Amino acid sequence: MAEERAILAGIISSRTINEFSDDATMLELAELAKTAGAEVVATVLQPKEAPEVATYLGSGKLRELKELCETNDINLVIFDDELTGSQQKNIEDELGVRVIDRSTLILDIFASRAMSKEGKLQVELAQLKYMLPRLTGMGHSLSRLGGGIGTRGPGETKLESDRRHIRTRISHLLSELKEVERRRSYKRDRRKKDNVQTVSLVGYTNAGKSTIMNYLTQAGVLAENKLFATLDTTSRALTLPDGREVLLIDTVGFIRKLPHHLINAFKSTLEEAVYADVILNVIDFSDPEHEVHRAVSEEILNSLGCSSIPRINVYNKCDLAGGKYKSNEDNIYISAATGEGTEELLKLITIKIPYLYKRMDLMIPYDKSALASSVRDDGKLIAEEYLPEGITITADIEGKMVHKYEQFRI
Repeated sequence: MAEERAILAGIISSRTINEFSDDATMLELAELAKTAGAEVVATVLQPKEAPEVATYLGSGKLRELKELCETNDINLVIFDDELTGSQQKNIEDELGVRVIDRSTLILDIFASRAMSKEGKLQVELAQLKYMLPRLTGMGHSLSRLGGGIGTRGPGETKLESDRRHIRTRISHLLSELKEVERRRSYKRDRRKKDNVQTVSLVGYTNAGKSTIMNYLTQAGVLAENKLFATLDTTSRALTLPDGREVLLIDTVGFIRKLPHHLINAFKSTLEEAVYADVILNVIDFSDPEHEVHRAVSEEILNSLGCSSIPRINVYNKCDLAGGKYKSNEDNIYISAATGEGTEELLKLITIKIPYLYKRMDLMIPYDKSALASSVRDDGKLIAEEYLPEGITITADIEGKMVHKYEQFRI
């Protein structure tokens, strides 16, 4: 498919100025467009407290946008906020080019990145739920079968479907995802029963989560300098400095203005963070907006119910940021590309993650042999040897029972 020539459009209000810089949000939109395969030719911003109900932009700014489209051979305009179906239709009628919004763009990227069955189901569900209330205003979009950004993915063959068919399809997808969630829940229960502890990598898209996973576990996960390079959840075993083995889980990245229907569709995936023993909130320290990114991630995590889970802010790419920064028990500065700070990160995870079991080397005298038998009830026996002076035992003892054996430690 030929690269599409796009213009980005948005509004500046006092609210957005207070929340974050308009340059940053439009640069982010440009990165999203680039990730989807578009060439961004220009950006149009209008100072406005609220969008126009019918056309989002004012009539004068819309005429200016039309002239830009005509003189620059533009075939796509991407708006930074969600458009209603009628807004999209009115703008397309005025401009004579295809129009999509930020949510459609993100969904398109997700559609191109989803590899697993679950990922594809989640993307299609989000696409259909987003499309359903906009059907009346999407006449031009629905009649287009030629493809392009915003039309890719599992949902594209159903764009001509009526509401009844789409609702039926949504119901079917929900049923399939419920089965996927059931299997995921079973795996979590199995891990809990087997005392497998988990550490979840979360954070803003392109912060370096996959690079961290690759460095710590040699996972071989795709790690690109693109937004949403990783969509499907990946799990790998990670050995901590004290010998404990935990499961490190990579999750889909967050972003500003992440559509709620997308969060809901990916809820089963994001719940890996909810059930983690420790959360690593990965932040691109080289990005000038890194504190905004951290806040966005925290807001999403808290909305998922993760506020009580131990958390470490992992400021990645410190080699690109320059300077020396002092880490503490809640914030650590690393470079997954060079390995700087990763040993300290592992030590910090070891401190944060609860001890289910503690490895103990014991010498149990024969007159206390009943205690040697109880090791099997209170932990996992690793090795046992009968010597003249007593029984030597190596075992992983359940944390709350460690005190019972403390006096017999070698």
